[in-house]
Amino acid sequence: MPSSDEAGGRPAPAGRVIILLATFNGGAYLNELIATFSAQTHQDWLVLWRDDGSSDDTVALLEAFTADVGPARCRRLATPFAHLGAAASFLALLRAALPLLGPRDAVAFADQDDVWLGDKLARGMAALGGVPAGRPALSCARQYLVDAQLNLLGQSPAIRRPPGFPAALAQNIATGCTILLNRPAAALVAGSAPPPTLLHDWWSYVLVTAAGGAVLVDPVPTVLYRQHGGNAVGAPAGLAGRARGAIRRGPGTFMRLFRDTLGALAARPELLTQAARADVARLRAALAGGRLRRLAALAMPGLSRQTVLETWAFRLWFLLG
Repeated sequence: MPSSDEAGGRPAPAGRVIILLATFNGGAYLNELIATFSAQTHQDWLVLWRDDGSSDDTVALLEAFTADVGPARCRRLATPFAHLGAAASFLALLRAALPLLGPRDAVAFADQDDVWLGDKLARGMAALGGVPAGRPALSCARQYLVDAQLNLLGQSPAIRRPPGFPAALAQNIATGCTILLNRPAAALVAGSAPPPTLLHDWWSYVLVTAAGGAVLVDPVPTVLYRQHGGNAVGAPAGLAGRARGAIRRGPGTFMRLFRDTLGALAARPELLTQAARADVARLRAALAGGRLRRLAALAMPGLSRQTVLETWAFRLWFLLG
């Protein structure tokens, strides 16, 4: 529930959402996304967008949208051109948005090829509104998985185990297109140095939990998450699809991510809770040691994935990788 003001216990204003939109050759689906911004029940929003060097009509579409809704609702991040990739582009947008955020405001990541349901922002802001002032918080939700033509394929897997740290190191449960960050969480992520190998959504989840923040998972889907050949990541439906994807990537890729993430956290101990600092140090020491030290580290509370099968795969990779 939204928080109340101190004067009379009335619901406090929900705040503005700055929608961060990183684009690259997204013209085929972009109009469907931006139409859903205007259809939101929460109408206090501003789109801040950055293009990563598109060669299609992406920029023209967004310039037309800006002309339609006005610069108070849509702005381009004017930066010297560089092809940054999705994660770095979103981080640049987040850092540019931070000075625009008030105490009750939030940011939302937007992928160029999805379709938002009308209550997406309202549900996210309601969740964040219940978090005490000053505590970093991330809200996220399940998704309807659809094909390129928006035909329903299924839903993203339900969250079976509570989010937290160190579980965030083992698996990301916060899909970027559903994430909202309150101002303290946005400031935390914007002021960090994520590993270049990790996407912005997973890093946000890792850092917010390692800093003692709240992660609020909405079991109700808020996005039509389009699955097509151009997805940066994609989301296979069901355990079997996730298992196939994990096997295809292999332990080498995962363990590089794991080590890089631990290194990035260790470099900024002041951002972490005392417990998270201890977890990071123990895991790094275990990976630098032998199998017995790794086996002992796997007994850490919370170091697991969402299902038993996935957890055993993670443990095997941790021991061997």
